[in-house]
Order: sequence, then structure tokens, then C-alpha cells
Amino acid sequence: MKKSIIFALSALLVMAGCKNTDKSIQNMNNDKPLQEVAGRTNFGPNHALVTTPQPCVMIATWDENKNPDVMMAAWAGQLDYKQIVISLSKHKTTDNLEKTGAFTVSFADERTVAESDFFGLVSGNKVPDKVAKAGFTITPSPNVDAPIINEYPLTLECKVVSFEGGMLIGEVINQSADESILTDGKVDLAKLKPIVFDAAGMCYRALGTVVGQAWGSGKAFTE
Repeated sequence: MKKSIIFALSALLVMAGCKNTDKSIQNMNNDKPLQEVAGRTNFGPNHALVTTPQPCVMIATWDENKNPDVMMAAWAGQLDYKQIVISLSKHKTTDNLEKTGAFTVSFADERTVAESDFFGLVSGNKVPDKVAKAGFTITPSPNVDAPIINEYPLTLECKVVSFEGGMLIGEVINQSADESILTDGKVDLAKLKPIVFDAAGMCYRALGTVVGQAWGSGKAFTE
């Protein structure tokens, strides 16, 4: 399967779309069958809904000829303010990471859905000029040995801390944002309009409106 939108997709979707009709589901990590949760539908541990929705992060690297490559990943998260973690199987990107030790991370948005999906569909091993084919342009990062994709307005410039067992940990050296997505000097998600990957529906969804204030909405229960 060509899609690299998420890594180890086949494992993630083993039980996608399968509805439980038995009284229990066999736990793959345990000989004891799972018991039904009253009033709910069991899907087991390997259903596509695990940790959904997922971010659509775009990983950009240089290849051995200094050609830019970019791929979409969904199994990504933040370890702390300066580190991110991404699950990666074998790709052109992983080959590049071993050579350069650096990468950039950007975020797919509503304006770049088609191009971002294309980057997830096509391997850089088969289409080395896929960034140009999408009509995108690059600027070499001044801080790490990796390209910045100009059409993505928010980018993290990262160095590889470790890459073992398919888990990439990167140190964020710098974050840069286009003025068009800033409000009062801060990144405004309402302007960025990032998308997320819905593994259950196999589609992209836009982030919704603000529904509460962090470290604020819950104060009603502290009074």
C-alpha cells in the first residue's frame, strides 16, 4: 500500500470497521478474552480510533543530492517544550535522517489538503521531485540541515536526538511562523487552520472553534 499518511497503517486498521457481535473480544496481548463494557460497543485494543484524531505533521528532509523531500505522518506527539516524538517505519525520510541528522516539521492545513495528502501518497524513492510537482517551494533552514517548505506557515526546525526502534525523537531548535497566522505575536490556530487525520473515517477534519479556556473553565468546580 502506497499511503504513508500514517505509519504501520496496516496494523492500526486491523480491526477498523469491524463491529463486535460476540460477547467478548480476544485481547491480542492477553489470553483472557476482554469483557463487554455495559452500554458500549467494544472494539478491542487495535481499532483505528486509538488516539484519534491525529495531527497531520509534514516532515521535510534533504536527500543525498540535496533534493527536498516531505512526507505526512500522523503518529506524532510532544515530549516537552523542546522535544517531539514521531513513529516512523522505513521510508525515504528515514534514510535521509540517517544522513543529515536533521528535519523540519510543519502542519498540514485547510489550504494545503490536496498537496499534503499527495505527500502521503507518493514515496520520495519513486518521485524524487514530488515537492516541485505539488507546486511547493523551499528555503534552506538557517539553523538545521533540512528544508523549510514555504507554503506551510508554521515550521519547527529539529535535530535528531535519537532514532531507535522506529521512534524518532527530535530536539526543536527553532519555531518560525508566517505573520499571516499570528495574533498579538502568538500563533493563532483560527488563522493557521490545521487539519487532523480521522483514522476511523479515513478523512481529514478541520479543528473546531474554541469551547473553553485551559486552566480556566474548570475553576467553576473549585469555588
